[in-house]
Amino acid sequence: MHDKHNEQRIDQALVVRARLNQDSQAFEQLVRRHQGMVRALLRRLTKGDHGLADDLAQETFLLAWRKLDQYRGEARFATWLYRIAYTNFLKCVDKVQLASDVTGVLDVEEAVAKSTSGEVELRLDFERAMQRLNPTEQLVLLHCVQLDLSHEEVSQVLGLPLGTVKTNATRAKSKLQTWLSAWNKNTAKGSES
Repeated sequence: MHDKHNEQRIDQALVVRARLNQDSQAFEQLVRRHQGMVRALLRRLTKGDHGLADDLAQETFLLAWRKLDQYRGEARFATWLYRIAYTNFLKCVDKVQLASDVTGVLDVEEAVAKSTSGEVELRLDFERAMQRLNPTEQLVLLHCVQLDLSHEEVSQVLGLPLGTVKTNATRAKSKLQTWLSAWNKNTAKGSES
């Protein structure tokens, strides 16, 4: 895994180059560096709607290009970009739907996807458990776990107070731990019979 500080320095240098004389090649490098994670975020938020996610990703990068002069370097470039992507997503989704549509926001490791029936059951139970979390808890876990953002960065991306992010992360992890440990106990009993 790349060092965040080194990645940030590379991004900062590319932003400076992109701003100078509107250097589109430098911005294209920024797009290549971040498009995978922006698309992954948007695919999660759109519940796997690849077409919509790709459209939103394209709009996100167009907005980022237009607003590049507004990037001050106080946060990582990726954090700034995720904030644009998330805001863009919110604009396209009816706020009432958001509560019911943002589900299944975390992947179980790849190994579980190609696994035994017991592991498939765990994946299904994990996804059900995720759906039981409230939308804010789901979003916080998506950003903390899948995007590997700090609580401070998640606060910036989602526009939530830092304390709210920390509370939701702790509460969500605790709920998942409880629900999945109950699953583990039930499967252990089932294998004994």
